[in-house]
Amino acid sequence: MPMPKDPCPCGRAPDFSACCGRYLGTGLPAPDAESLMRSRYTAFVRGDVAHLLATWHASHRPESLELDAGVKWLGLDVKCHRPIDADHAEVEFVARSRVQGRGQRLHERSRFVRENGHWFYVDGEIK
Repeated sequence: MPMPKDPCPCGRAPDFSACCGRYLGTGLPAPDAESLMRSRYTAFVRGDVAHLLATWHASHRPESLELDAGVKWLGLDVKCHRPIDADHAEVEFVARSRVQGRGQRLHERSRFVRENGHWFYVDGEIK
């Protein structure tokens, strides 16, 4: 469990509790799609399946989610946050990981929608 002054895995802030820690398991909605995407990356790093499922739009949410324990997440680079309108946005990012000693990169353009004041991940296009 991260301590309050531990750096946030998403790389945006030096303090987890002041960054993604505000959203994981608290019910506090992320203010924008980029913040939600960063919190979802952090959830992958921490193995927080509950946050991932809760922030996945119902139209695309899997019934269950099992994370690969062999993945070591190494970093996140947000390339672009593009609001489309008040309730739709895209975030392009590259997430780096290591699986069985081999480096990998996930480059995705993700789509988000806001409903009832909460942003949700809809789906993404692998680049």
